[in-house]
Amino acid sequence: MYANSAKNAYVQSSVETASPARLLVMLYDRLVLDLQRALAAQQAGNVPEAHAQLVHAQEIVIHLRGTLKVEAWDGGPALASVYDWLHTQLIQANIRKDASITESCLGMVNDLADAWRQAALQLAGAPLAG
Repeated sequence: MYANSAKNAYVQSSVETASPARLLVMLYDRLVLDLQRALAAQQAGNVPEAHAQLVHAQEIVIHLRGTLKVEAWDGGPALASVYDWLHTQLIQANIRKDASITESCLGMVNDLADAWRQAALQLAGAPLAG
């Protein structure tokens, strides 16, 4: 019981003190994990677990889309379209119980996660403006 409480406190503290770039990477890491779990559950025929993981993945994508400042950079509108497409695909993967759709989404999310991870590393290494 104590170990679980300590873990929750650590996770809460990590989220509260993370930079925006780190939070984005954390969201993508969780999205990748959700899709990996959903795919494994679909392949095993575990419909309730696949559903739970896909719904959580959809919630993350909705959050990413909702917090995206489309006007902040030239790629914003295109990324918004990717999030919209991804959300639709995750719904279809869940409705159709189609592991191939989930696998396709996982590939795309892995690529996006890698790109954001690299961007966060570059930002962390950037000299302070002054």
